[in-house]
Amino acid sequence: MPKRRAKKSDHLVAPDKENDVCLSVTAQLNHKLMPLDRGERYEDPLQDELEKHGFGKTDGGGTMTEKSGEIEFIDVEMILTQTHKSIPFIIERLESYGAPKGSKLIFGEGRKKREIPFGQVEGFGVYLDGGNLPDEVYKTSDVNLVIKEFNKRLKGHGSVQSYWQGSKETALYIYGDSVETMKAKITGFMATYPLCRGARVVTLAPKL
Repeated sequence: MPKRRAKKSDHLVAPDKENDVCLSVTAQLNHKLMPLDRGERYEDPLQDELEKHGFGKTDGGGTMTEKSGEIEFIDVEMILTQTHKSIPFIIERLESYGAPKGSKLIFGEGRKKREIPFGQVEGFGVYLDGGNLPDEVYKTSDVNLVIKEFNKRLKGHGSVQSYWQGSKETALYIYGDSVETMKAKITGFMATYPLCRGARVVTLAPKL
């Protein structure tokens, strides 16, 4: 079963003075980030913005993983007030932080459950073969060099924002303005660097 790690706050937000309601909202982000990166990119700045505008507070975050251990998506829990203002505000803020396409806000239950899609950034993963290349390739190649070279070629368009090391593959997650543009930027290097031989390139955002 997928595993999700989350934390919850100790206190609730005071009810909305206009609508006398607090709404529990989940931002499900199509972004394969580690928990620390999730906090720095999304939770911490979002908490500051919510407090500043009196729109509520964040209420923890989580990470959903596949059976393989690879991250599927991350989320940020919130308790919002003034939802007619705070929900559009949250979407705008999350997109400004780099939320990829395929993300969504979720609130309500049962027949009242609603999902609002959002996200502007595109992304893809480069899955390096971790076991089928000649031993000499692994001895003489460096994944850190791959990351450095990718970032150099992607400058102005995107960057490697996270990674995952599985038993058979190492994934580098790249996010930026256009999947097709970014893929084209690194194709030449991948064709010549031995560690990139046979790598899988998978579009992550938008989801296909």
